[in-house]
Amino acid sequence: MLRFILNRLVSLVLTVLGISVLVFLMIHITPGDPAEMMLGERASEQALKEMRERLGLDQPIYVQYGRFLSRLVHGDLGRALRTNEKVTKEIAERFPATVELSVMAMIFAISIGMTAGIISATRQYSIFDYLSMFFSLVGVSMPIFWLGLVLIILFSLQLGWLPLSGRLSYDIHLETITNFYIIDSILTKNWVALKDALWHLLLPAFTLSTIPMAIIARITRSSMLEVLRQDYIRTARAKGLSLWVIYYKHALRNALIPIVTVIGLQFGILLGGAILTETIFAWPGIGLWLLNAVYARDFNAVQGGTMLIATTFVTINMLVDVLYAWINPRIRVS
Repeated sequence: MLRFILNRLVSLVLTVLGISVLVFLMIHITPGDPAEMMLGERASEQALKEMRERLGLDQPIYVQYGRFLSRLVHGDLGRALRTNEKVTKEIAERFPATVELSVMAMIFAISIGMTAGIISATRQYSIFDYLSMFFSLVGVSMPIFWLGLVLIILFSLQLGWLPLSGRLSYDIHLETITNFYIIDSILTKNWVALKDALWHLLLPAFTLSTIPMAIIARITRSSMLEVLRQDYIRTARAKGLSLWVIYYKHALRNALIPIVTVIGLQFGILLGGAILTETIFAWPGIGLWLLNAVYARDFNAVQGGTMLIATTFVTINMLVDVLYAWINPRIRVS
């Protein structure tokens, strides 16, 4: 098992190195001049030249990449051109909001999606099966930005049940320790802030969860149906085992590998793809921050944020591989 994990770690490092090359090149071939963005269109050529020299943009691209890689190894992502703050500091302030949103969305997706998929598989061709698969198809097809706006109009503007935007109400004070509002509320025993933070999470998290929820439901159903047709399941039925033991002890564990794959991939996608949801709900996460950085041609922020998301995605995939090996030891041997 240790050798298996070490092989995955080596692959992770090589993948991240390749991603760093792609991210750096894509940022630097994108049209736009960061110096002009900072100084304005009316800046003189001399001022622009001095700014490019200060930012190191006058150096050959391989020299710039070498400096970028050197800083990256030491955990230094440079300073954001818009605010002159360290990129690592801005990420530390924003990324917890995205993680909270993504985790809550995955809780919705896994709990509802797997439950619907299991019931659909165990009650194939029932009315619940047809309804579950219908809503799964709707969930995959429905644009997030449209669903978010509809939910805001219905639950925030019309009914007034849920907050419109943000992570916390303006009149709620919370002492931030980790920038994870849920954790900080528990650590400081601020139960009012905890309730308010969870209340603000519900609408954007449910909106973000619809696509992975639908995918998990369909994958769970198909994987469970495939396992339930195996000979050992028929043998378990013939031995008189209870349906609970057959479905959850024998069938579900053997059906988990494709389900775990989808959950891992979808969680990584949520961490990097929550831009639309964060924009609609004014959620101060990494997605909204990256979008503003792209508009401002802030290449240090874009590089740092993209590398963070890519590294997180690759790390999650590695953890999924390790989880595979734990669920099915045959993978370690192969």
